[in-house]
Amino acid sequence: MKKLFFAFACLIPTLVFAQTIKTDVLILGNADAAYSSGLQVSRSGASVVILTQSHPFSLDKIKETKSAEVYKIYENVQLKRIAYIKDLGKKSTQTKKKNSAKNKVDSIKLFRVINDTTIIAVERSGSGWEAKISKGKSIKAKVLVIADNNDQLLSNLNITGLKPVHLSALNYTENLYRTTISGITGTLSFLSLYHLLIPDQENLLYIDPISIEIGQAAGATATYAAFFKTKTSLSNLKTIQSELLTYKLPLIPFADVKVTDSNWLAIQKIGITGILKAEIKNKKVFFNPEKEVTDEEIKQPIKDYYYKAQIWFDDHKDVPVNLENTVLLVSYVGNKAVDATKTELQKKWNNSYKFSSKYDLKKVLTRREFSVIINEYLKPFDQVNVDKTGRVIR
Repeated sequence: MKKLFFAFACLIPTLVFAQTIKTDVLILGNADAAYSSGLQVSRSGASVVILTQSHPFSLDKIKETKSAEVYKIYENVQLKRIAYIKDLGKKSTQTKKKNSAKNKVDSIKLFRVINDTTIIAVERSGSGWEAKISKGKSIKAKVLVIADNNDQLLSNLNITGLKPVHLSALNYTENLYRTTISGITGTLSFLSLYHLLIPDQENLLYIDPISIEIGQAAGATATYAAFFKTKTSLSNLKTIQSELLTYKLPLIPFADVKVTDSNWLAIQKIGITGILKAEIKNKKVFFNPEKEVTDEEIKQPIKDYYYKAQIWFDDHKDVPVNLENTVLLVSYVGNKAVDATKTELQKKWNNSYKFSSKYDLKKVLTRREFSVIINEYLKPFDQVNVDKTGRVIR
């Protein structure tokens, strides 16, 4: 959440030899989800300790080809971490620059792993948690993430009926998809923020140990509560979604729009709003970015988001969704000057938006082009909130 609200964080790493280690987030586990969760916490600017029951990490999925990029990040973090620890023992003769609000938090210094550690007990400590470990040491954290299904570990919590999160399958008969904080690659499945949160258990998250995507979502959610010193039940959906999008986690698992796509962010945001709905085929989700947009598919969703859209569509019945009509729509609903909008779009069409088509006011827009324009000029994802069921709040 560095871009959004951690720009002014300045966190000092906790020394691992202290009797009581204090951290923002404590993660229990040694598989994929524990690592991706911890990585997200540190990248977002909060301190994290991952406590494993074995050594080293058992990162089966991260080592697969489809997760090779994530694994490279892991290796890079480990190498930098070793170098950082060695550097702690050296006396620097150089004058250190004072930290400023503009300086980025070094995520490597916030990320630490303690391996092969016996957990004696895990207990509430104020609004946070304390894990008592061997040799009279303990770790205190504001938020606890359990990414392990070890029976002994769960029994140490002394919480009955604790179950890991369940996923939902994307469908448009309900609006829950708008509350997604993680899509599961290659499937129809997504995780709602409100299925991650545990009723009556604040600042505690329990996730599947092998899901990289869910681990990342849990890391962002834990960091939000830790930074704001609040309860997980008070998590802000849009802030967490935006943070995860910043770090390239697909919230809707489109099979045909990769994170390397220049329009990926706009497509994700419009996909979450449901203004353009995906095609569900062969148990996968397809956005069909090059397909032309029809008046019928966008009319009601845009009306749901904007009162003024009702008037515009009443005055423009069954018109083609070409560039000119779309400019008229966003200018009317968003209170923008038509000519200025046309001029700006023409400048950005190929250079900024990387569209392969030519700027043509009579051109019927593709779903890709329409998504970028609506996201840019109306910002439905950023400016319109939804409730816990995904219903639009206007």
